[in-house]
Amino acid sequence: MSARVPTQVIAHRGASGTCPENTLAAFRHAEALGAHMIELDVQLTRDGEVVVMHDDTLERTTDGRGPVGRWTLAELRRLDAGSWFAPEFAGEPVPTLAEVLRAVRLPVNVELKAGGGSGLVARTLAVVEEAGALARVVFSSFDPDALLRLRTLTADADLGVLWARRVLAPALDLARRVAARGLHLRKTLASPKSLAAAREAGLAIRVWTVNEPREFASLRAAGASGVFTDYPERFLLL
Repeated sequence: MSARVPTQVIAHRGASGTCPENTLAAFRHAEALGAHMIELDVQLTRDGEVVVMHDDTLERTTDGRGPVGRWTLAELRRLDAGSWFAPEFAGEPVPTLAEVLRAVRLPVNVELKAGGGSGLVARTLAVVEEAGALARVVFSSFDPDALLRLRTLTADADLGVLWARRVLAPALDLARRVAARGLHLRKTLASPKSLAAAREAGLAIRVWTVNEPREFASLRAAGASGVFTDYPERFLLL
C-alpha cells in the first residue's frame, strides 16, 4: 500500500491571519513559516498591469477609494495597503504579480477574479510565463469563461475549478472541459462523497478556507490534497 501524500498547507492571501492580506509581507511570512503554497488574487489596473488584490474596490485593504480598474499602477503605488491591519505594516504597497513571483519561490495559486475578462487572463499568463513560473503556478477561478480562455492559450497551465455550489456535477464537467487538475471546494461542501467523486475524476482536492485544527484534521483524514488557511502556522507542525 502506498503512503498517503501529506495534505498541503496553502497560505490564503499569504499568512493573512497575522499580516495584511495579499501583500509581500504576508507572502514572505508564509514562506518563512514553511507553507507549501501561497494563494493570491489578481486584477488589472487601468493601464493593464496585473496587481494582487482580492476586492474589486480599494476601501477595505488600502487608503484608496473606488474600483481597482480605475487606477493606474503608478497611482496604486502611492497607496498604503498595510495600516488597516496593524501600524507596523504602514506603507506596505499593493504588489504586482511579477513582484510576488520574484519575491517568493513557493508554488502559487493565482485566482483570476471573476469579471476580469480575456484581458486579465492573457496578461496574467504573460506575466507568469515571463517570470518562468508556469511550472509552479495553479490558475483558479469561479469564472468558467476565464478557465476556458486560459486553456485556449496554453495546454500546459495547471487549472483549478473554484466551486461553492452544492451540486458538484457541473464542477466535474467543467474540470473535464478545461482539462483541470484540481477542484477547489468551499469547506462546507467537502464531504466524503464529494471528495471521493473528485478523486475518482483524477482531481486534486483543495479546500477553503480552513482555520481550525479540528477541521484540518478531519479533511486530512478524508484525503484532501490541500487546505487554504489564513493561519498556516496552525497546521504545519501537525
